[in-house]
Amino acid sequence: MTEIGSPEIESHGISRAGKVREDNQDAIRFWRPDDLSQKYGPLYGIADGMGGYAHGGVASSLALETFFDTFYKSNGISVPQKLRLGVQNANMGIYQAAQRLGVSRMGTTLTVVNLVGKTLNLVHVGDSRAYLIRDNLATCLTNDHTRVGEMVRMRMLSPEKVRTHAQRSVLEKCLGVGLFVQPDIFHVQVRDGDIIVLCTDGVWSVIEDAEFGRLASSSGGPEDLSRQIYETAMERDSDDNLSIISLYIRRLAADSADPPPAPWPLRFMRRLFARPGEI
Repeated sequence: MTEIGSPEIESHGISRAGKVREDNQDAIRFWRPDDLSQKYGPLYGIADGMGGYAHGGVASSLALETFFDTFYKSNGISVPQKLRLGVQNANMGIYQAAQRLGVSRMGTTLTVVNLVGKTLNLVHVGDSRAYLIRDNLATCLTNDHTRVGEMVRMRMLSPEKVRTHAQRSVLEKCLGVGLFVQPDIFHVQVRDGDIIVLCTDGVWSVIEDAEFGRLASSSGGPEDLSRQIYETAMERDSDDNLSIISLYIRRLAADSADPPPAPWPLRFMRRLFARPGEI
């Protein structure tokens, strides 16, 4: 692999309990090591421990710690392999921790992005979300691994009804409750000026997709955007923990000599190609 340099990214994150919950079972994590970012790129991750399971906060923190550690210490494999291995190690770590603690189940969502050259690599399990905001237009990059999300994919429910559905938070897939989990892995071409927002369902459940773009258009940077998103969710009486990571891509690194990543799913590409030539 050739030296690709480091991208210029401004980042900010918020993770708080919110109005209703007594404790915060979400977790966020950034890592931009100077000695590794040139080869593997920075990581930004968010996880939401399930309130219905024991030790949700332990699960979310452990998932991010294990994933990040695996990603940067596993050598000789490709970035997609690192993402998949990180998920499997995090999943097994939580599963084993539950056994040590004597609890029946521990679980968490996990959504992590990694930037190498002009490629945003994304791995996802659960119902936290990642948004790409370009020219003040927001596109959701992730699928919700929930019962309601599956109903939308089967066209049994319109996307507009997801946020108010009684079973919105019933997960079909998460880390920690089984010996194996299959993550979604996407590779998205990004450009200078793009904004990435990661958030837990306590945030997006009360903020429409298009509103993320409007909030970005009035923000002065990642800290301001995170604050605006958080305050909007609080004003709308979100009943869950609230976690946000805002990333402003100021300048991308040069391209790597590695082969291009596998194509992004066609249906997402159609959404991004709403205005021809943007990607």
